[in-house]
Formats: sequence, structure tokens, C-alpha cells
Amino acid sequence: MKNLQKQAVKCMRYAIGFLAALLLAVLSGLLGAASFAQPIVILDDQRPVTDLQTSGLTWIDSGAQATITQLASSKTRPPMSPAQAHTVYALGSQAALWQHYRFMKSADSRQDWVLQFPLPLLDLVTVFQRSPTGDWIGQTAGDTVAVSLWPEPGRYPQFQLALRSGSVHDVYVRIQHATRVNIPIKAISGKVRSHRQQVEALSTGVVLGALLLLIVAGATQSLVYRDRAYGWYALYVSVMTLVAAAWTGVASHLLWSDSGVWADLAPGCLSILVGGTAPMVVHHLCGPGAGQKWFEPLAYWLGAASLPLAITYAMVERGTGVIIAGTYVIAVVVLGMRRAIIVWKGRDMVGFWVLAAFMPLALAALLMLASTMGLLPVSSLSQYGLLAGLTLQVPLLLVALNLRSRERHSMEAREQAMATQDALTGLLTPHLFNDRLHRVVSRAMRHGEPAAVVYVELANYDYVKRTYGTAVAEQSLLRSVIKLRRILRDVDTVGRVDEARFGMILEGVSSREPVNEMAARLIAAGLMPLKGLQPDVVLQFHVAGVLLSEKLADGPELSHALAHLLDSMAARTRRPIRFLEPELTRPMPLDGDSRDDSNRDLDSKPVRNYPKL
Repeated sequence: MKNLQKQAVKCMRYAIGFLAALLLAVLSGLLGAASFAQPIVILDDQRPVTDLQTSGLTWIDSGAQATITQLASSKTRPPMSPAQAHTVYALGSQAALWQHYRFMKSADSRQDWVLQFPLPLLDLVTVFQRSPTGDWIGQTAGDTVAVSLWPEPGRYPQFQLALRSGSVHDVYVRIQHATRVNIPIKAISGKVRSHRQQVEALSTGVVLGALLLLIVAGATQSLVYRDRAYGWYALYVSVMTLVAAAWTGVASHLLWSDSGVWADLAPGCLSILVGGTAPMVVHHLCGPGAGQKWFEPLAYWLGAASLPLAITYAMVERGTGVIIAGTYVIAVVVLGMRRAIIVWKGRDMVGFWVLAAFMPLALAALLMLASTMGLLPVSSLSQYGLLAGLTLQVPLLLVALNLRSRERHSMEAREQAMATQDALTGLLTPHLFNDRLHRVVSRAMRHGEPAAVVYVELANYDYVKRTYGTAVAEQSLLRSVIKLRRILRDVDTVGRVDEARFGMILEGVSSREPVNEMAARLIAAGLMPLKGLQPDVVLQFHVAGVLLSEKLADGPELSHALAHLLDSMAARTRRPIRFLEPELTRPMPLDGDSRDDSNRDLDSKPVRNYPKL
């Protein structure tokens, strides 16, 4: 019996001890919660920036019906919990987030203090502070409110803290945001805020100014060169500049500060529109490509779909709109990068530069989309990543555009050269040579300018072609051109007038001697063997020429006569240099001019009357 009593007493002791420990733990927890329920943030000039994400209490009003009077009253105040760092809130369009902060300005602080929400896309935030009379005064900002109505106009919401030295200042914050969001909040001194605003304005101004210069340059080059790729580039950079300005809050602050509705819609709508221009830029840079003909119609369809998708984004609920815009932009970026990779694999450096341009922008877009949807905490990288990605993308795209433009201009130059120059020899084509001949003959008829027209034929061309093949025959033509270039002056005109026949115009030549000398040198050079050439083929030339001072006729007549003279030569003729016979007679003058000079002199002499003897 005694043992049972002892055991019962021992159990009672353990139970009482356990209950006492449990009560002590509960009391300590309550005391701890009570001590943390109203944390006081000391604002000191030595710490000009204070992160407040863990310094307040939070409560989510699911119906967004609570008022500041209910929150501030001890009787009707709902239970608020300590805030956690990097918390992602999914408020939707119906709920509101309340935050409570307590501030005290240190005795030695001489700065004004500002409450900042460095999130340009924050929908709506209202800050409540007590006035000197004790009433609660609310100030509202956010991208659903026109920036011109903000208490402190800027890129993101910020509010002056009406602090009084030596007293605790209560601040209540009411936030509404349609999508998942991590909300940064800071208390910053006025001096540091002014310095940061100047740095931000300088960096943003430099980037936007450079982008504007690139837009003007692209539009100008599109008009001058008539190249649509530069036009698409200018359009893409223009819309992308607006997108960067909208996401960073610059556009809502400076461009459409009087429209809260458009400030809320602009980031998503403009992102979709810039996604529509990106495939066109990639298409004009990378080209259609063999086996990739599907890309061009797909690029046009994606571009055409951007406008209805932007309208849809403006009409649907914001969470759905963000999913639509994010999916579309990511699909466009992935498609463009895939096209660039295919082009790069084809050993085209344009594909490499396009890929390098889209990589940082794709990473920045994913980071910003993730932070907008609350998947990642908001940071300076997520805020300014798009601006940095754009800063890298635009010049890299310009490099790719310049490479492609250089290739196109080179191709156009070759096409123009093919219209004026022989594809094999690089000499003038027959129609251009005949045009030059017509001009020289016209000058000779009008002003008597001396010139010689010479036709040269590779006499053994047909034999070489039959014996050694087309390749050796074309090689013989090229050797002939080289030898012609060596003996001609820079001012002389030379063209390929037939398969193995060349025409030359030697201006300023008034005798046969220079022509004979040139022809003899050419024939001798053709007969000299070329060391190392296999097969060893000599070049046999026949030369036919005419001096315009000896025989003056129209260009086609001269060409026909010289060709006939070459055709009349035997393959092994001993006179490989021949001239057209000069004109020995002149047309008879008209009757009025038939009298000779002697008769004209006799008629002009006066009749003298001699004196009679």
C-alpha cells in the first residue's frame, strides 16, 4: 500500500512539473509574441537604408473591406502575424494585405525619411499616418493610379514619413496586387534617396539616349539603303525601348503620367507587341534558309497574332493575362534562338550574333516574369535585368544586321558586275563594249579625235577545247586576258565580244605603229611557254585593227568588218596582224562647192582697165 502511495505521489509531481513547464512555455511564447507584436524601427543617419520586410506585422484581408479605423483600434483589430522575409503573397483581385510598422527617429538624426516600395509594377499601395490632430491620413500610389496624383511622383511608390523626434510613429500600409508578388519595402534617408535617384536617372538616360540614336540610325539606313531589315530593327528597338521604360517605371513617370489605366496595361501589352516584331527581325537577319521555309510564314503569323493577344491581355483578368503574355514572349524567344542556332550550325556568323543577342534578354525576361509571378524575390537584378539585357541585345543585333547588310550589298554589287562584266574574264560585256565604241566613233566624227579599234582572237581556242577539254580552254582565255592587261594602258577599253574574241579601243592612237608594236608583243607573249603549266598550251593570236583616221564608219559596221577580217585569216597564216583598208576616196562635194580654190581666186580678183597705147 505504501509503495502505491509513493508511486502516486511521484506521478503527481511529474504531472505538476509538466503542467508548470507547459504553462511557462506558453507564457514565454505569449510574452515573446507580445514583445514582437509592436517592433520599433529606429531610424538612424548611420544606417541610411533599412530593409523592413521582417520589421512589421501583416494581415491579409480576404474581402478587402477592412478600414484603417478597424486596424488601428485595439477592440476591432484583427490578429496580425510577424512578417517574414521574401514572402510571396497571392492576393488576387479581391484581397488586400495590411502591414503595421512602428518608427522612431533617433535623437541625432537630421535627415528626412521616406518609405519606399521599389517595385514599379505594384498595383496599389496606401500608407496611413496620423496627423498632428490624431486623424488617420492616407496617401495612395501604384501603377493603377496616375503618377501625377502620387504624393511623390517617381518610378515606384514612395511616401514621406512624418516623424516627430522622441515619439513612436505608427504607420499602416494597405497593398493590393492582382498577381503573386514579393513586396520589397525600405526606409531610406532623404539624402541617400536623392543620390540614388540621380544615379538611376543618369544610367537610365544614357541607355535610353543610346537606344534613340540607334532607332534614328536604323530608320535612316532603311530609307537610304532601301533595306527592310533596318526598318524592322528600328521598329523592334522602338517597341523594346517602350517595354523597358514601362517595366522600370520610367514611361509611367515621364510619358503617360496622367493615365493610370494605361500605366497598368502597358508592360504586358507592349511585351506582347515586341514579341510580335522579334520573329520578323530574326527572319530578315537569318534569311529563309534551305529546309526552313516554315519559319517565314510562322514569323508573319506570330507577328499578326501580337495585336489580338495584346487586346486580350487588356480585357482578361490580370493573372490570366500575365500567363498569356509570358507564354507568348517565351515561345517567341525560344523560336528565335532555335532559328539562330540552325543558322550558326550552317557556319553563318549572323546566327551566332543573333543567339548572343537573345540569350541575355531571354534570361532577363524569365527572371522578371518569375519575380512578377512571385516565384523569385524582387531584387535589383530582376528590376534592371531587362534594361541590362536590352542594352546588350541592341548592339549585338546591330552587329548581326551590319554583317547581313554587308553580305547583301556585296551580292548586289556582284549582280551589277555580272550585268556589266563577263563572268569568266571580268572584261566588259559585248553590249557595253559596243556602247563605248559608239561614243568613240561619235567623237571622232564630230571632233576628229584619233583612235584605233583592235580585235584579238585566240586562234587555237577550238583546238584546245577539243583536245584538252573546257577547263583548259577557259584557262587559256584567262591567260589571254592577263597578257592583254599587261600590254594595254589603264585608259584603254577592252571587252569580250565573242567566245574567244576580244575587242580593244585605243584612244589617242593616230598611226599603225603603236598597234603593230602592241600586237607583236601580244603574239610573242602567247607563244612563250609557261613553266609548270600542264598541259603545255601555247596561245596563238590573230589581230585585226583599224584606225578611225583611215576608215570612219558606224560602230556596228566597224565591228562587222573586223570580225570578217579575222574570219578570213587561216589558222597558220603568216600575217597574223592585219588592218582594214583605208578609204582612198571621198564623197563628191555639192555643186555649189565644186569650184576649186584657183577659180574662186580668179573670180575674186578685180578687173583692171589697162590704158590704151
